[in-house]
Amino acid sequence: MPSTPVAAATTETSIAPTTAAEVVDSMERMHGKHPGFRRSGARGACFTGTFTPTGEAAALTTAGHLQDIPVPAVARFSNSEGNPAARDGVPVARGMAVRFALPDGDETDLIAMTVPLFVASNPRQFLDLTEALRPDPATGGPDPAKVQAYLGAHPHLVEAVTQCPPVPVSYATAAYWAVHAFVWTDAAGNRQPVRYRWEPEAGRAELSEEEAAARTDHYLTDELRERLGRGPVVYTLRVQLGEDGDPTDDPSVAWPQERTEITAGRLELTGPVDDQRLWDTQRFSPVRLTDGIELSDDPVLAFRANAYAESYRRRSREG
Repeated sequence: MPSTPVAAATTETSIAPTTAAEVVDSMERMHGKHPGFRRSGARGACFTGTFTPTGEAAALTTAGHLQDIPVPAVARFSNSEGNPAARDGVPVARGMAVRFALPDGDETDLIAMTVPLFVASNPRQFLDLTEALRPDPATGGPDPAKVQAYLGAHPHLVEAVTQCPPVPVSYATAAYWAVHAFVWTDAAGNRQPVRYRWEPEAGRAELSEEEAAARTDHYLTDELRERLGRGPVVYTLRVQLGEDGDPTDDPSVAWPQERTEITAGRLELTGPVDDQRLWDTQRFSPVRLTDGIELSDDPVLAFRANAYAESYRRRSREG
């Protein structure tokens, strides 16, 4: 079955009156315009490796990369900033986008961040938040009154919006959550809601404020390259299995910690990709799925496909 096409992932008018263009415009106002770059995760680096499934997921999904055959993979690490010159040593979310090359020649992506919760329950809330976070020309930072007004109007989002991502020692010492629910399907059509998390085999480690301030502006990419010179960087793919009543339509709400988890596989990165420029122009997408994995009813997950496509169109035109 071919990957789920981005253009067919959602009909935005059925979800919210918010358009992808509005959101991308707002992100440009928040981070500034930087022609040719992504509007989020502008600066990134790509690395090659192999994903080896454990087989624990094979009874729950027919997805080709979760059976018993190792598959090639490429991971792109990035900051969440739309400004490619932004410093690494600040407490913002980082991204880890992984593309799996499937045994049948198809591809599928998994997009994750260093925060367990998304900052909005629907596209309109996300647009309103980016507007609230727009820098004040006088201070260079968000207007605290606007942020507080947003949280007052959406008290259920306080935890998600105020979560403070740690500054990691390395991209190799951070955990990454896909934040959205997906649905696995097996050969008989049984459905299992899931949430993904990458755990670093090196263990989680973060910098103090003083240590982060002393790091070079773009230390994370440099450090990962140096680390890979000493050996592979490894992550395990942990999958939380949802149960009846666990929300699949709100990425700002966590599932209970006691839910069953399985280890679906092991990603071993060995070095930078040969063609960094080619890979950095790729459009990774949270809805590039394959047989055995379906979108949940999460409106933000579906909407992100349109926003990614809009960002891609703009940077492609800009060269």
